[in-house]
Order: sequence, then structure tokens, then C-alpha cells
Amino acid sequence: MNAATLAEEDGHETREPVLDTVDRVSELCFGLFMALTFVGAVSAVTAGEDAGRKMLFSALGCNLAWGLADAVMYLVRTLTNRGRRLSLALTVKHEQDPAVAVRALRDALPKAFKSFVDDAELERIRARVAAAPALPGRAHFVRDDFVGALGIFLIVVISTFPVALPFVVFKDVSTALVVSRVLTLLMLFSAGLALGRFSGSGGMRAGLAMTTVGVVLTMAIIALGG
Repeated sequence: MNAATLAEEDGHETREPVLDTVDRVSELCFGLFMALTFVGAVSAVTAGEDAGRKMLFSALGCNLAWGLADAVMYLVRTLTNRGRRLSLALTVKHEQDPAVAVRALRDALPKAFKSFVDDAELERIRARVAAAPALPGRAHFVRDDFVGALGIFLIVVISTFPVALPFVVFKDVSTALVVSRVLTLLMLFSAGLALGRFSGSGGMRAGLAMTTVGVVLTMAIIALGG
């Protein structure tokens, strides 16, 4: 956490990528689960004309709303976290007592890393922050924040189609239900695979685990009236 990094985060922060693997997979699964609540109740909407189309539009409308809500909360979370980092930087920069500033840095460390960083190292960080150019007075949004919010919105919305679109493509409800479930399981497995590779815990095992969790969670959502 050097001064240049702090200044960059609170000025023109760069993130590679804008959304990391966990963000993308989480939003994809959330969109899938929301759409699956409609598919789980397929027997209630199969009567009448255009039942599949009604299901698609209902699921899409739900995910449009939740995609928007998720995108807005992403912006809120991003600005809040940036504000906390800026507040820490300003505290360290303007604190006259080095011991107090070092203590503030230590309190900000994740619990798992506190024992690996001694006060001498934190003092060097404090000195670099104190010598940094003036920092902005408050946190503000940057372009990538809105790109990330748009990405979240699109992921949630797009995840509707593999689940609900088969009911429009196939007139036979049983066939559509099988296709929908197969596509959903494949997407859940791919999501787990990506998470497993990202965390280094093994792609295949994570893929199977995500598929199992997804099926159980969807059943629970439907059972609870979701």
C-alpha cells in the first residue's frame, strides 16, 4: 500500500479486469437462480397460448429489475470501499504521531496478514504515505466503475436466456424443460470450473460442487416460494 497506489486508487484507479472472476461468476449464478424460480414453476404457466413466451418475459423482467439493483449496489459498494481507503490514507498522511498512524495501518490489515507485517515495515509505508502529494478530499467515481456496473447488469440479464428461451424455441414443454435444465447445469458447472481455477482449488471438483449447490439452492428457493 504505497503512496502512488493510494493516489491512483482515489484518482484514476485502474483495475484489470474491471470485474474479476468472482464478480462475474457470482452475478451469473444469481441471474440463473432468479430465472430458475420461474422455470421451477413451469407447471403453473403451461396452460394457454404463448405460455413459453410469457415465461421468458416474466423471467427477463425479473432479471432486468435485479440486474439494475445489483449494478447500483455495485456502485455503492465501490464508492464506499474507495472512501474507506482514502480516509485511511488521509489519516496516515496528516497524523502527527507516527505511532498512531502505524496503528491505523495495522488495524486496516486483514486479520490473516497482521502477524506477518511488523511495525518497522508499516513505518516505512507510513513515511511514504506522509510524503505523498496531496490526496483528493473525497472519493469519487471513475469510468471503470460504470463499466463494471454495466457488466453486472448485462450478466444478470443475459443469464435469463439459457434458462427461459428453450420454452419459446420448443413447443413441447417436456423437451423445453430438459433443454433448459441441461443448459443450466452446464452453466453452473462452467461457473464452478472458473472459480476453481481462479482459486487454485481444482476446476473439476469445484465445477461439480457448484452444480450440486446450484441444484439444492434452486430447490430451496422454489420450496420457499421464490
